Amino acid sequence: MDTFINVLLFGLVAYFLMTKFLPVKGVKQITAIQLKEALIRKDVQFIDVRTPREFASNHIEKFKNVPLHEITSKANQLSKDKELIVICQSGMRSNKATKRLKKLGFDRVSNVKGGIGAWYY
Repeated sequence: MDTFINVLLFGLVAYFLMTKFLPVKGVKQITAIQLKEALIRKDVQFIDVRTPREFASNHIEKFKNVPLHEITSKANQLSKDKELIVICQSGMRSNKATKRLKKLGFDRVSNVKGGIGAWYY
């Protein structure tokens, strides 16, 4: 019985980690180099999900600040007809934001792998 419980707990922990940290199906993962190429396009919306303080200290021009905790309530201000590229400091919060946006019906969503940290290095 103890073995069964241990296996069950291990399975639950593994499932939790996979759903939190693995990329979402249908969300494109792009590099900082690919972001640089995308910045010249007019058919893309750029969203930075860091806090207003983080955004104010440094951000990439063309990105609009929509903090992660506001992404659901402000999603109606975004166009579903344009691709969305989402960034944060390291890629973790933007990955969460892309999951929410996919659930809200946005089809073309991209996450910047490594976030702002990858952009500057």
